[in-house]
Amino acid sequence: MCGIAGILNKQEPVLQEQIRKMTNTLCHRGPDSEGYFVDRELAFGHRRLAIIDLSEAANQPFEDSTGRYVILFNGEIYNYEEVKPLLTDYPFRTQGDTEVILAGFIRWGADCLQYLRGMYTIAIWDKQERELFIARDRLGVKPLYYYHNEEQFIFASELRSILAIGKINRKADPAALSEYFRYQSIGFPFSPIEGIRQMEAGTWMRIKNNSIITRRYWDPTVKNYEFEFTGKKEVQQKIKALMLQSVKRRLVSDVPVGAFLSGGIDSSAVVGLMVEAGDPSPNTFNISFDESEYDESVYAERIAKKFKTRHTQIRLKPEVMLEELTNALDAMDTPSGDGINTYVVSKAIHKEGIKVALSGVGGDELFAGYPIFEYYIRLQQKRWLWKTPVAWRNGLSGLLGNGAKKDRMRQFLSLQSPSIENTYPVLRQLLSPVMLKNLTTLNGTDQQTLAKQLISKKADLVKLPFFSQVTAAEYLGYTQQTLLKDTDQMSMANSLEIREPYFDQDLVEFVMSVPDHFKVPVYPKSLLVESLKPLLPDEIVHRKKQGFLFPWNEWMKKELRSFCEMNIKQMSQREFIQGDALQKFWNQFLSGDTAVRWQEVWLFVVLNYWMDKNSVQ
Repeated sequence: MCGIAGILNKQEPVLQEQIRKMTNTLCHRGPDSEGYFVDRELAFGHRRLAIIDLSEAANQPFEDSTGRYVILFNGEIYNYEEVKPLLTDYPFRTQGDTEVILAGFIRWGADCLQYLRGMYTIAIWDKQERELFIARDRLGVKPLYYYHNEEQFIFASELRSILAIGKINRKADPAALSEYFRYQSIGFPFSPIEGIRQMEAGTWMRIKNNSIITRRYWDPTVKNYEFEFTGKKEVQQKIKALMLQSVKRRLVSDVPVGAFLSGGIDSSAVVGLMVEAGDPSPNTFNISFDESEYDESVYAERIAKKFKTRHTQIRLKPEVMLEELTNALDAMDTPSGDGINTYVVSKAIHKEGIKVALSGVGGDELFAGYPIFEYYIRLQQKRWLWKTPVAWRNGLSGLLGNGAKKDRMRQFLSLQSPSIENTYPVLRQLLSPVMLKNLTTLNGTDQQTLAKQLISKKADLVKLPFFSQVTAAEYLGYTQQTLLKDTDQMSMANSLEIREPYFDQDLVEFVMSVPDHFKVPVYPKSLLVESLKPLLPDEIVHRKKQGFLFPWNEWMKKELRSFCEMNIKQMSQREFIQGDALQKFWNQFLSGDTAVRWQEVWLFVVLNYWMDKNSVQ
């Protein structure tokens, strides 16, 4: 796991001091070593967190044996030992995954990506052709941002690395801010800064003579797993095999591997499979609290005892969360309404000497663990409603009162149909178009990029089972743009690599092809649990789901009130904000008005802090 940066000029040579400015902002992503490569108009910079092949020979940028190709790589290729024997004509000099990628690219070109299983952003420079190749992993686990104009192409693992050069105007992108207020993060293709873009997951680029060619090599909406879905037992056996394979792949490391253990279904399954995959006593970590309503340590201890793990319980008091708040906000490369919890947990685990940890994140998206799945199914059962006249539905909307839920229902009734491309953007929104219009001057209807992206994939989405339609939408929306982005930026801020077994390509492709009748949750994530039986004890499977939550609603009115008030006041003065309306919104929240949720207010607090911290206009 690392941080990468690069500059490709059209004509002017790159100075090493320019690339150093970029990598200096990435120290937290790679504290073990740094490296640079400059070839006239091209410069690569790398910060390394050494996980596989700890020798200096595996440092980057890395050149092939002929000296023609140079690679930058951020991530892990879990199956590199399976791919390496296919490349017998290449003279390997290291024992790691970076050189396997490069050898595969030399032999297969862009098709090498079809062989790779892992999380990654890859950049390869061909000195002879003066051509740059960049690729991002299928599900978007590892980030990549880029800036392109007539003179140069700049890319990096983090937005702030690109800004460090000092040539780009730090002006906020209104369309991106609109997406942020809707979905608490900024999705493809935008970034919060005008002119800087996110590279789309599952795509590669070729840049030559300042011309860019982009191709998609994987799409979560395309059904591409062939299997005879005849019996439940066969489906369960396949899921068990793929889960075990995924976990086993993610144990590949030359440093100790730990695991987050909340005591819930997803993390407990991962820990149990770690033992089954060959780790007899994994390092497990649980965050515990004095307040019983937030504490899950008793369940984590049961799992730790069952699987004989080397268990560490890290007790955190709420004051610690509050003390760490500004550190976590400072770590945000791009603004997000979530992720503070991940920062605190990652920091605590890093202090225990762990550099790699497996996480149960992603289980809810794949096995229909969120309420959003059931909500979508209920909408499909009421499809007849959208066959009624528009005037009738408009009349019904007029009978609804005020409040976020009723506003959402009004939006549903105004849709052409309850299909996923129409309903998902509404299901996942935080600020509705009405609220966005009342509190900001941003256009609440234009540039809805998530909706447009789903509409463009409508033909493929409709071929998927209903549950898988939601999973695919989640991968394009909340999962990639909030969950994975927060996991990456908050863990890497603490030099901790997190690996997510539920985001394995082979597992994802299979489960998304499973028909709905196998996935109906008899109890939470029953397909996963039944597939792994008797791995998980009943008291874990059937306990009430808590989640890693904190009383933000109360903190913002008490301990964090002055902090929030200061940021709300500053935000109210920004030109894209309806200042008086925002102040009124804040006062409604303080008075206990249940129509105002803390998450909605928090969006404004975080964005103002981020803009101020990064001098964004």
